Amino acid sequence: MTQYGDSHLAHTGSCLCGQVRVTARGALRGVVFCHCSQCRKQTGLYYAATEVADDQLSAEGAENVSWYEASAFAKRGFCKMCGSALFWKAVQSDVTSVMAGLFDQPSGLEPAMHIFTADKGDFYEIADDLPQHERSSDDVPVAPV
Repeated sequence: MTQYGDSHLAHTGSCLCGQVRVTARGALRGVVFCHCSQCRKQTGLYYAATEVADDQLSAEGAENVSWYEASAFAKRGFCKMCGSALFWKAVQSDVTSVMAGLFDQPSGLEPAMHIFTADKGDFYEIADDLPQHERSSDDVPVAPV
């Protein structure tokens, strides 16, 4: 995390191979843990993501990002070199979910909530006191039912 000027933070990070480097300026949303089946199938467990306004997000090596249209509602971005999950983006949204694990330490990120808990894998338990939502909360855009 780098300080720019008085109050402009820049959070930096990368994919596993380093071919994609991200910079997010400004405050980041708390980390949302998504337990939906798509997130589980892509990562093997669940997504842990923050959210960044598109005009505050940049990606060096963007030519190495491949986008997969996971549904008519959203697409998922990953590094085409190493396969790291990078982004989740709702169609026609001006914000992008960025995987929390990409950010360099210390990230300054704080956990916020669990979503799609009704769809979580049967091989683990959620063992913290964060809010849990069977589907989502009003603050987190998700695919329509």
